Amino acid sequence: MDTIRLGSSRFPPLLAEIPDPPRVLWFRGDLSICDKTVVAVVGARKASRDGVAAAAAIASDLARAGIVIASGLARGIDSAAHTGALDAGGTTIAVLGTGIDQVYPPENKALFERIASHGLLMTEFPPGAPPHMGHFPRRNRIISGLSRAVLVVEAAEKSGSLITARLAADQGRDVMAMPGLTAGGRNRGAHALLRDGAKLVESAVDILQELGISGAGALVRETPETVEFTVDDIAAELKIPPGDALARLLEWELTGQIRRIGSGRFIRTQMAQGRG
Repeated sequence: MDTIRLGSSRFPPLLAEIPDPPRVLWFRGDLSICDKTVVAVVGARKASRDGVAAAAAIASDLARAGIVIASGLARGIDSAAHTGALDAGGTTIAVLGTGIDQVYPPENKALFERIASHGLLMTEFPPGAPPHMGHFPRRNRIISGLSRAVLVVEAAEKSGSLITARLAADQGRDVMAMPGLTAGGRNRGAHALLRDGAKLVESAVDILQELGISGAGALVRETPETVEFTVDDIAAELKIPPGDALARLLEWELTGQIRRIGSGRFIRTQMAQGRG
């Protein structure tokens, strides 16, 4: 565990520019990764399976392109983003709403230690500080402050991720969102961001191009996009009735994982191919 104070030459440069930077940071890991291009990937704690998969896939692709992924170590989208970056051999920053010696949520203990070894844990709260409702909005300004852009993958209307997005806009950062299903209201917040002018993102390439980072084309998969499949193919592969297969395909189409090319025929999009 180490500390660094505002004004130090090692203090994260982008974070120092925000209107209310933390005066001191406690951290574990490699502080120098803050000097690289950082993109925050945040979203719902109670995320859908597709949302979690999308977050992991896009974080993985960004990490392979040399981008550092920042998030808040929360359940759901945050955990998926951290894991996706690490699994791709990249680095990630977890900004905590607790002291540096506290793991919250407790089930993320293994991920916490993995980030400490291969990325960076950071907090403005002193050792021993427990999770507190008022800590997390303050944590969010650090997540956005470290980042050049903030991507919201899945968020309800009153999600804490929208606080991060609002702070990012106030800090002059790019705000981006992924479209998705609104069943149960779980993605209405992200759609509200899109209506308000957030950049629509379907893949890591969209983010790299928006940031003006060359080499975005390197993320295009060699897997041919022209491999077609039908409702019957998915029903047979998943061993489910055709009606259930059609419903699944419609969900995937709405979340951008597949594209319809004709009556009853589909192909995988680049985002889906990024998942392997």
